[in-house]
Amino acid sequence: MAERPESRSAVTPQVDLKAAAADRAATDRAAEGTAAAPGRARNVILFVGDGMGAAARAAGRLAFAGLERELYMDSLPVSGLVHTSPDDPEAFVTDSAAGATAYATGTKTFNGAVGVDPRGNAIPTILEQARNAGKATGIVTTSQVTDATGAAFGAHVSDRGEQSAIAEQYLTGSRPDVVLGGGEDWWLPEGDEGAFPDAPAEDPEEGSRSDRGDLIDRAEDEGYTYVNSAEGLTAAEGSKLLGLFANQEMFQQNPEGEGDVYEPVVSLEQMTEKALSVLAEDEEGFFLVVEEEAVDEFAHSNNAEKTIKAVDELDRAVLRAKTFAEQDGETLVITTADHETGGLSIESADEGDESGDGDSAEDGPFPIVGRSDQFVVDWTTTGHTGVDVPLTAYGPGSELFTGTYENTYVYSAMRLALLGY
Repeated sequence: MAERPESRSAVTPQVDLKAAAADRAATDRAAEGTAAAPGRARNVILFVGDGMGAAARAAGRLAFAGLERELYMDSLPVSGLVHTSPDDPEAFVTDSAAGATAYATGTKTFNGAVGVDPRGNAIPTILEQARNAGKATGIVTTSQVTDATGAAFGAHVSDRGEQSAIAEQYLTGSRPDVVLGGGEDWWLPEGDEGAFPDAPAEDPEEGSRSDRGDLIDRAEDEGYTYVNSAEGLTAAEGSKLLGLFANQEMFQQNPEGEGDVYEPVVSLEQMTEKALSVLAEDEEGFFLVVEEEAVDEFAHSNNAEKTIKAVDELDRAVLRAKTFAEQDGETLVITTADHETGGLSIESADEGDESGDGDSAEDGPFPIVGRSDQFVVDWTTTGHTGVDVPLTAYGPGSELFTGTYENTYVYSAMRLALLGY
């Protein structure tokens, strides 16, 4: 039998990790000065699969594309890997607010913060900078339109829970041209049910709760066309559009068989298509952020079936944007995640394999397209994890996204491609 090698610690000298990191940062900065100028994009579409790590994308591929094909989001030709940690003395694992703020502003911040730095100071977002450059802007999500990810691009608060304040800031500050998703409750005062009744059977805790008055009425005064149905979305005209299609999220995020529902009034693909049709009318171009929230929420419930379905829903929206970009020739499309949720892994459906309980229970089995065998999903947590997340990109400026980098770099690369600085 061959002798075991000496332990790594016995043969490897001590390394000053902080000094090594500083050296790497200096090398990266020097390299930036010699890089070729990137392609300029007239439009940028950023897709955020909330909570969608590499394993969730892989599960979606097995379930909807198979081993011989790719998801649309994975067919984007440029790929990178994103570090996701926040600037938070109490946590190294990010939440959606801090993760999205890094993408929106290029600044790391503390968990729960939206569009502000670690001291609570407002920071300009790429959506606001695009608007100031004369471009149209939009926010699309299956969550509340005022939830953390969308809010990070169009608002500035230290507490992501201030969703009515976020809605008000959309109207008085960032003024995105298109806002589509859920969250009607945060736009109407208590007692005003709007299009979606308070205390529905599927979630009795839902109900109108705006502390800023009737913000839908104010939006209409500001020139927005307001819609709350599929028919209304299809028929809507004009350059400013507000669509709210649920009390809160556009789904019910529960474990399998316990009231888990993913049947939105309109799909993410339909909302994306409508947003593109409105924003593309602007001669100066546009910036659009599109979020699929259900990946994260169903992963929090360790609901693999609906998590995988949400990946597919996002992928269909990505196809819509990719088709637009291929025809347009001036659009940068990016697909990534703010963090990973659930710590899921993919295994073969082997009856002899271990199957734990609680967070470690296997989920499935699920069919693999084009094969007779199946796969199962294993979970390790109902929370977020600190792993890196994949990014894929297509279009002018996509060459900026190769390699491994901090989430703040995504902002810098988008700004350079879209605005030239």
